[in-house]
Amino acid sequence: MHAFSRRQFAVAGLGAGAIAWRTLLADDLPLGKGQLNSSAHPAATAKRVIFLFMSGGPSQVDTFDPKPELARLAGEDVPESLASRVPRIKRAGLKNLMASPWGFASHGESGLPVSDLFPEVAKHVDDLCLIRSLTHRNPVHGPGECVMLTGSGNGERPSLGAWSLYGLGHAREQLPTFIAMNLHTDGMQHPQAAGWRAGFLPSQYQGTVVDAAQGIRYVTMPEGTSRERRLDEIALIQQLNTRFLATVRQHSELEARSKSYQTAFDMQTAAPELFALESESAQTQQQYGLDDAATQVVGRGCLLARRMVQRGVRFVQVRVGGWDAHGNIQGNHAKMAARTDRPVAALLQDLKQQGLLESTLVVWGGEFGRTPTMEGLGKGRDHSPAAYTVWLAGGGVQGGQIIGSTDEIGYTVTERPVGPQDLHATILHALGMDAKRLVYDHHGLQETPLGVTGGAPVLEVFGG
Repeated sequence: MHAFSRRQFAVAGLGAGAIAWRTLLADDLPLGKGQLNSSAHPAATAKRVIFLFMSGGPSQVDTFDPKPELARLAGEDVPESLASRVPRIKRAGLKNLMASPWGFASHGESGLPVSDLFPEVAKHVDDLCLIRSLTHRNPVHGPGECVMLTGSGNGERPSLGAWSLYGLGHAREQLPTFIAMNLHTDGMQHPQAAGWRAGFLPSQYQGTVVDAAQGIRYVTMPEGTSRERRLDEIALIQQLNTRFLATVRQHSELEARSKSYQTAFDMQTAAPELFALESESAQTQQQYGLDDAATQVVGRGCLLARRMVQRGVRFVQVRVGGWDAHGNIQGNHAKMAARTDRPVAALLQDLKQQGLLESTLVVWGGEFGRTPTMEGLGKGRDHSPAAYTVWLAGGGVQGGQIIGSTDEIGYTVTERPVGPQDLHATILHALGMDAKRLVYDHHGLQETPLGVTGGAPVLEVFGG
């Protein structure tokens, strides 16, 4: 087949559709109707998000929600006043309340208490806003992860990253606008694809999954293929796709695939540079823990997250599995903290040094928390979605504060309950979007990120 040049396409008239298509793909797509230009949406305090998703369920009472009463009641039954309110709670007679193996200390000017598990993150408490009152009702890992990342346990709704991309549009950059990294830890929890998928939104809004160790796969130019020839191939494919779409009007899978061709071509230049961490100074690599086997994997993911947002990626999701601790929570959480504390603290410090923290919202948290009781006889803790902690930093967040509270042993929310949809609305608010006005027509139903349960941003996060 004759390899047409781009000029020949244009002269012959064959390239008109392809050229128009490439122009369309280069444009930002804010809702397709420009609703985000409306004064009804809040002013953005952040340009980008890094979501550090701690899969498996970190224990709130061992990390950021100290409970001295647990030490006093250790080995006793759960008070009946609490047992009657939480269906999953262990009933009387087990005498299984368990104190935290770690102490807590106040840090920074704010005096926020942080577990001894996180000595490095503790140095940044004045930048952190702790929400101790996250709550939902799904105690199973997979559905719980879907709840936390999509707002629903069935895995069929769009991910938070997809909604943010739908609202803000594709950035005019050589990298995908929404990237998900599933770090290779020894956690048993399988990543839930719903956490980066587009659900009922058009497929072009789904995230791009990358391997922090191997980079973005399949973007190397085939041997013997020049950039000019590859551009001509893409132009022809897009022209044929455009002709087909003109007959069917809408085909989201084909539209997404067509866009992916151009994105893949752009990444053939951008991706190798992005993953070339050796270009970072030895000091920076050491800061993230790339010199230590324990911190290397998470350190690489956190450093890549900084490099991604630096290069225009709007939503980065870093998934760290392994926090499930049904037995020996002391061993499990000590190991996971050793893997994550130094890299996460380095990310916060590096973003601040680069002048990026004030415009980058960093979120840390898992799909649920853990019980203050011991599960069985193994000195572990069971799943507990009734009350758990997440924290936010940067991106307009008022640091050094605590929002919400739990009961004396950390089982239930007693003040300012926050659901996953509320958290999503808060993150979208930081990006300049009112979740209630971020609407997509799905078969006649006006869908928003809040689903049928609703939700509202936690404005106290921003000092409101």
